[in-house]
Amino acid sequence: MGTITSRKRKDNSTAYTAQIRINRDGKTVYQESQTFDRKQVAQAWIKRRETELAEPGGIERANRKGVTIKKMIEQYLDEYEKIRPLGKTKNATLKAIKDTWLGELDDSALTSQKLVEFAQWRMGKEGGGVQAQTVGNDLSHLGAVLSVARPAWGYEVDPLAMPDARKVLRKLGMVSKSKERNRRPALEELDKLMKHFFEMQARRKAQIDMPKMIAFAIFSTRRQEEITRIRWEDLDEPRQAVLVRDMKNPGQKIGNDVWCHLPDEAWAILHTMPKGEREIFPYNAKSVSASFTRACPLLGIEDLHFHDLRHEGVSRLFEMDWDIPRVSSVSGHRDWNSLRRYTHLRGRGDPYKSWQWKDTLLKK
Repeated sequence: MGTITSRKRKDNSTAYTAQIRINRDGKTVYQESQTFDRKQVAQAWIKRRETELAEPGGIERANRKGVTIKKMIEQYLDEYEKIRPLGKTKNATLKAIKDTWLGELDDSALTSQKLVEFAQWRMGKEGGGVQAQTVGNDLSHLGAVLSVARPAWGYEVDPLAMPDARKVLRKLGMVSKSKERNRRPALEELDKLMKHFFEMQARRKAQIDMPKMIAFAIFSTRRQEEITRIRWEDLDEPRQAVLVRDMKNPGQKIGNDVWCHLPDEAWAILHTMPKGEREIFPYNAKSVSASFTRACPLLGIEDLHFHDLRHEGVSRLFEMDWDIPRVSSVSGHRDWNSLRRYTHLRGRGDPYKSWQWKDTLLKK
């Protein structure tokens, strides 16, 4: 049975401390206390807690030591990185979340209200003043952790906390999907990049053949990570196809190996590469991205990412009047509807038909 004791504070107000102590076989198996400003609230708390503790497993749950959201994220990063490498954005986002005040909360204390409060904090000055799409990304990545925390690890995570929070935030306009990029490089920009990297190769032997990486990315529509994983054994000569290992997919990445057709230009570039390594492009994907990212500002090229070359390549095929099934055989898209975003066409025909670098790139 709970008890209530009162005491005077320094400001002459009265504090009511409600205490619950449960004994079994002469031993105290559980005790808890809370302090309130009003006696009626203290009495209501005792009644509610005693009802909760009387439920099957109630005392065991109350005695259980919770795990913080920070520890939960660290466990996720440790265990899932080994079996399914995370993207650098997701990894960085989760590490940032665990170091905020939200990371200090216990699993059972994570409610929809706390998640809404976190979103509001993120959009405020103290939380970085981020946009709604960034908040959406934060909650999406955190949701991946919460989705396995209860069934896989047995943590006390409210399964409705995230869905309820997202409903509220959507109504408030505080979460949104990331904006789809529609950036395509102009031929003039690609000319600058090619001239820059060929000059670098002439001055000193570069570790990465960036001109061929860029051209292959456009003509094959492949992502940089996929390109650097291609092996000589992954080529199917009769079909002019390549096995793309671990192709990016929302529901599956590791083990998602897909055969993709290679257009003539991409096929020719592959066969200009030396066969001294198992991989055709034996480079570090992050180094490729870093080299590309460093070059753009030097050349006055704004807001261009290496991944935009895939957008360029897919759009080019549509400009050449390829139909959706044929384009998807190259890009690897399973959902033809997702190809609709590649409709930023600039005309008809192949813009690279007379490209000044083409002959050089297709020669050994």
